[in-house]
Formats: sequence, C-alpha cells, structure tokens
Amino acid sequence: MPVLTAEKWKTIAGRFQDLWNLPNCIGAIDGKHIRIQKIPKSGSSNFNYKSYHSLVLMASCDADGIFTTIDVGQAGRNSDGGVFRACRLGRWLDINGLDIPTGIKLPHDQGDIQMFPYYFVADEAFPLKSYLMRSYPRRVLDNKKRIFNYRLSRGRKTIECAFGMMASKFKVLSTPILCVNEETISSIIRCMCVLHNFIRIREGRAYQPQYHKETEMNMNIGMNLEVENENNNLPTRNSASGLRDYLSNYFIQPQSALPWLFDEALSKKST
Repeated sequence: MPVLTAEKWKTIAGRFQDLWNLPNCIGAIDGKHIRIQKIPKSGSSNFNYKSYHSLVLMASCDADGIFTTIDVGQAGRNSDGGVFRACRLGRWLDINGLDIPTGIKLPHDQGDIQMFPYYFVADEAFPLKSYLMRSYPRRVLDNKKRIFNYRLSRGRKTIECAFGMMASKFKVLSTPILCVNEETISSIIRCMCVLHNFIRIREGRAYQPQYHKETEMNMNIGMNLEVENENNNLPTRNSASGLRDYLSNYFIQPQSALPWLFDEALSKKST
C-alpha cells in the first residue's frame, strides 16, 4: 500500500472534490467477504450471514478505486462495524495515528465552522464518527437527508467499484480459496490488493469529472428551497452527528449544491 502522508491525504481529498463533489473526503471504507474453504477446527467462526465461510477484507480506497489501506483476517461471522472497530485502521483512526491533516474550511462555506475535519465515507453498517461519515437511516428521511445520502453514495461507490474490479480481474475470487492455512489465505488476499493497485496505476483509466446528470438517478426530490433554508440553523458543536448535520445543510446551499440538482429544484419550485 502507498505511504500516506499529510500531503497525500490532501491530494486524495482534492480528487474526491473534483470527481464526486465531496469536500474534505479522504476515502471510502467497506468490507468484502472473501469466500474460503472451511478451515479445520474453526467451527462456525468464519460462517457469515451469506451462508458461506469467509475472511473479511476491510479496505479503504481513493477516488480512483486504488486501495490506500487494507486489513485482512477478521472472521466472516463479524459485522462490518465490528470488524472496523477491531481492525488496525479503526484503532489508528481513533488515536489519530495516520498523519491525517487538520481540517479546513469547506469550499465556499458561509457557515460558522471554520475547520471541518477530513473524513471517510461508509454505509450504515459503520459507526458515525467525526472522521467517518455514514448515511442517515432510511426510515426517517426528508429531502435534505436524501440529498446528503445521495451525495455520500457518489463517493462511497468507489470502494464497491474497487472490489468489483479486483473480483473481475482475479478469478480466484469467483470460487472458494482452496487453502486451509489462514495466514496463507491472508497473504493471497494482500497480494491481490497490491496487484490491483499496480494494474490500476499502470493500465487503468482515471475517472473523469462528471458534470452532467447521471441517467440512473431519479430521486424525484421536489425540494422546496424556502422550507429547507428556514430550518438551516447550522450546528457548531464538534460531535459526529453535529458535523453530519452541518454537512447536510452545506450540501443544499446554492454555492455547494450539484449544479443539475439545484437547477431541477428551482424549476420545480417555479412550476
């Protein structure tokens, strides 16, 4: 994996901003279950909710689908959130041991938070932290929260794409890994991650910024700008939920909204 310095993190954040309009984002995190043959005397420790034996690959990647950190070897029966808390990435983030730079003000932000921290994005299986933004629960969504979830998913899909590219390139992942030594299996997975990065850098095509409306997106938002702005009391506390609320308010401001999304909201408001 690449050596991650403060400057490297800033470069990754700039790339997320250019590609997916996610300011201060330094990566997407997710776990992938690697199918394995049952390890002798392991019992049901590696038997996951998908009904097969696996080891979990917990990884983060940059905006171009290149892995930046990986952790291999957690039992398949564990959830993504549990694996994240137990793995080295989660522990290093808790103690700020990855040389992540101090936060900066969001681009064109007119709010009252001067230093918004750099953060990773993840799905609902992960805990909400100041350095880890997850989507709002789907059971209580208004328009502002739907927009936030959509903006987050644009960046989060990079790790899903990275896993997909690796699985399509290395056919060993299409069947259970036929090995009964757990350390050997972990080494195979690490090698695939390194080779994936090598191929992406040497032969892959970098993603290009997309300023047009994605055809797969059909949110039917019907956003009323006056209603959203009436409740736009930006929180100043540094709690994780306060930072998420601040970012969701930031996303609906005209200067930071996706151009096509804001235009669509204006057209619906005028009609």
